[in-house]
Amino acid sequence: MTTPLVSVMIPSYNPGPYLVEAIDSVLAQTYEPLELIVVDDGSTDGSGELAERYGDALTFVRQENAGNGAARNTAVAHAHGALYAFLDADDRFLPTKLERQVSVLLERPEVDIVFGHVSEFVSPDLAPEIAARLRAPVPDAPWAAPNLMLVRREAFERVGPFSSDLRVGVTVDWYARAGEQGLVTEMLPEVVLERRLHASNNGIRERDARYQYLHVLKASMDRRRSAESQSG
Repeated sequence: MTTPLVSVMIPSYNPGPYLVEAIDSVLAQTYEPLELIVVDDGSTDGSGELAERYGDALTFVRQENAGNGAARNTAVAHAHGALYAFLDADDRFLPTKLERQVSVLLERPEVDIVFGHVSEFVSPDLAPEIAARLRAPVPDAPWAAPNLMLVRREAFERVGPFSSDLRVGVTVDWYARAGEQGLVTEMLPEVVLERRLHASNNGIRERDARYQYLHVLKASMDRRRSAESQSG
């Protein structure tokens, strides 16, 4: 398996024109073969129509709004690749992201997931008064998040699907379960993802549900205690 198929999956809910930049960043990858799956999670801003214009360049799926986790799970159900990558609809891959990450997995069969560094930027379309209310972007930092990972399909299946009950903390929950399964990870030293800061980031849009982060952490601790008691 020298050139495994990579399935790149974008869950999308009202990202507006940002979705075009996300899609273009996937189609501009130096690695092939890859398939791109975009799941429109009940958007009302016309962004689904933007994705449909790409025709056969991607697989487009539309569903009623069910949340980020459910949209990612729908994408997984349509994926055929041996390797999985996920991208938020308002972020962008750098051109060599997949090429660099696939190389690690091919050279090191013991590694299950490859991450990399992220560079944040304030979306240039924002009015100055809105941009001023956002925190300063981080120019270069390691980021162990599913939005940035490349994971082997069998490793993903060991962890299981994303939570469809949470509105925030979906990726934190999945990564916690990946750690509990003992998945082996590798962190590339290079920036491979550009993360957009804007007024409608999911963490801002769902601020009323932030208590769910505590639920995620407690659930992880409970699972660990249960595993320890069973092994003891």
